[in-house]
Amino acid sequence: MTQTIPQPRQVPVAAPSAGQPYEYHRRPLVEPDWTRFPGWRHVTRDQWESAQWQRVNCVKNIKQLRAVFGDLIDETFYADVEADQLALATMSMLVPPQMINTMVPFAPLTTEALLADPIRRYMIPVASDRRTDWPSHPYASRDSLHEHDMWVAEGLTHRYPTKVLAELLSTCPQYCGHCTRMDLVGNSTPAVDKLKLTLKPVDRYDAHIAYLKAHPGVRDVVVSGGDVANVPWRNLESYLMRLLELETVRDIRLATKALMGLPQHWLQPDVVEGLERVARTAARRGVNLAIHTHVNHAQSLTPLVAKAAQTALDVGVRDVRNQGVLMRGVNATTPELLDLCFALQGEAGILPYYFYMCDMIPNAEHWRVPVWHAQQLQHDIMGYLPGYATPRIVCDVPFVGKRWVHMLTDYDRERGISYWTKNYRTSIESADLEALNKRYAYYDPIDTLPAGGQQWWNDHRDD
Repeated sequence: MTQTIPQPRQVPVAAPSAGQPYEYHRRPLVEPDWTRFPGWRHVTRDQWESAQWQRVNCVKNIKQLRAVFGDLIDETFYADVEADQLALATMSMLVPPQMINTMVPFAPLTTEALLADPIRRYMIPVASDRRTDWPSHPYASRDSLHEHDMWVAEGLTHRYPTKVLAELLSTCPQYCGHCTRMDLVGNSTPAVDKLKLTLKPVDRYDAHIAYLKAHPGVRDVVVSGGDVANVPWRNLESYLMRLLELETVRDIRLATKALMGLPQHWLQPDVVEGLERVARTAARRGVNLAIHTHVNHAQSLTPLVAKAAQTALDVGVRDVRNQGVLMRGVNATTPELLDLCFALQGEAGILPYYFYMCDMIPNAEHWRVPVWHAQQLQHDIMGYLPGYATPRIVCDVPFVGKRWVHMLTDYDRERGISYWTKNYRTSIESADLEALNKRYAYYDPIDTLPAGGQQWWNDHRDD
């Protein structure tokens, strides 16, 4: 028998490496040095790590902003902020020192660097950030998701069949410029006269519990506001324990940007001890208790944030997840998004969960991205992160709700109009027999459209 002699394997000559579109580099979290700011040169670590000090020293106006930055920043910047606050801002200024400290964290603080900073771009908007051609989309609205229209009790939105949103209060420890609840949350601004909650908190909470008792089909409660970090802990714990007494409630999610913006709050001994009591009760009753926070850029993640997240997990909270918002100039590129997700998942112990497209509120066009851009980002981040930590990018379509960005049924790219369908009725559509047969429109920012599409909107500007 003739034997076949194995031939040496031909190894191709390696071509020069083209590299990967994204190169991962581990970046351990660092707490920036707050004493680099003139106004905080003498602030001690004990002061910095105090929730009370952080709250007392929140920046609420230009005078306080100038006291922090000193003469490192030109007067033109302060004038730019003032112009925005007087005419365009939908949220008043409220920024904790923790958040300011993540602006221009490791470079010289200059006016140019501050203007380009991603955290500054959405926490301290300036008039020159906003578009002058289309500052608002023609279909933008104060309550773009119609949450107030779907109130079944004051502060209780029943939008999805099995889920409700409970707004316990209308304040936060920090106000984000792009806030989707700008209709209710925060102080009134010259551009927006805010709605007000009118019931006493105890009466509002009673109304929530009464509705949930009467509607056993609701199994999931998102406890939000505002931000639950602004609810006195005793009141929040009482509300959560009442939810846990309802056999029909199986999921409770606490919404708090303050886990990132004011981690000192979630590290206070009374809060940690109270959270442990709630978590133990939830585990005993088989209820999934999670915290949802809101981080938009890797710069925001520091060791204090990681410590707050880990502490919540240590005391029994099942998951800490992130729901960010896609914004131009902040995180709407593949490297920015992946850097953030790796920092969340690998360094801070926070699961990247959702990234929402920025909602169609007034004066937000400079932040919003078109659907096709979000689709491209979803494509480009796949394969880098573990599957369980790869976030879903979603469009929150008015009257429809969250939809993965590839779930549209039709898309007019020329005019920037996408069409979506849904599979359930909201609480205000119980009598609408055609609700599930309709197509619902969503609109791209007009400045991102082709010339023909922009001209079409210009021609119909007054329609």
